[in-house]
Amino acid sequence: MTFELLLVLAAGLFCTGLFGALSQQSIVMIMMGIELMIGGIIVAAAAFWHFLAPAAASGQVVVVAAVVAMAVEMAMGFAVTTALYRSRRIDTADLARDLRG
Repeated sequence: MTFELLLVLAAGLFCTGLFGALSQQSIVMIMMGIELMIGGIIVAAAAFWHFLAPAAASGQVVVVAAVVAMAVEMAMGFAVTTALYRSRRIDTADLARDLRG
C-alpha cells in the first residue's frame, strides 16, 4: 500500500465517522461515529510513522495511545449510556440534553 492510499483510507474513515456522529440521534450511534473518526486518526498516524520515520518508536507510542484513548472512550461512553437508560429510559441525544440543569 502506498502512503497516499493509506491517507485516503484514513480520510474516508474520518469523514464517514463525522457524518455518522453528526447525523444520528442515538447515543450509541454517535459513539460509533466517534470510534470511526479515531480509527481514521490511528490509520493516518500509523501511515505517517511507517513511511516517514519507521525507525523511531514515537509513532508506535502515538498509535498505542490512540488505541487506549479509543478503548477508554468507549468504556466510559457505554457506562454513561447504560446509566442514563437504566435510570430514565433515555437513549437519544435530544432527550439527554434535557438533563442539563
